[in-house]
Amino acid sequence: MKNKFLKKISDISNLHKRAAFSDLPDRLPSKESVFQALAKERYSCRQFKDTPLTDVQINHILEAARVAPTAANRQPVHVWVVKSPEALEKLKGATDYTYGAPVVFMVGAKADAAWVRKYDGKNGAEIDAAIVGTHIMLEASALGLGNVWVGSFDPAKIKADFPETAGYEMVCLFPVGHAAAEAGANHAKRQEMDIFATEI
Repeated sequence: MKNKFLKKISDISNLHKRAAFSDLPDRLPSKESVFQALAKERYSCRQFKDTPLTDVQINHILEAARVAPTAANRQPVHVWVVKSPEALEKLKGATDYTYGAPVVFMVGAKADAAWVRKYDGKNGAEIDAAIVGTHIMLEASALGLGNVWVGSFDPAKIKADFPETAGYEMVCLFPVGHAAAEAGANHAKRQEMDIFATEI
């Protein structure tokens, strides 16, 4: 009887620890995963060298984007690689934030090709494009390249200047290149785990 009581007390104590994440060090692997190290090292780079990217680097990034998961595997996303001097100059008319990168990946979503949640009609196109964009950033980082997510742009100007994007809503832009600047002061600022996540 005593053992059962002690076990219950222990279970309650462990439940409290899990809910508060105070036992997190015991639950994490002792060695940081390769992905976690990459995710922590990656930062928003806002200054690039004028060194061009190779076709191999661009193709690696595109392949990572191509295999990104999308809802019901609908893949309602397209990526445009802006790299000619003329196209890069044209893009500057739609955003102030190309940061001198030699390549900018533009990611667009097509709403009428996307999965739609039946309960409330939520369209997944923009979420799918965000997943593709995340793959672009992480693969660029894995290749040792700087990158940044840009959401500040004039979509109407892009549509007018880049007729190739017709039928797609532009979701995000990704300047990519060889970094010429370190991470900013805010890079490492994150919420504590007990604020960020809750077990229920």
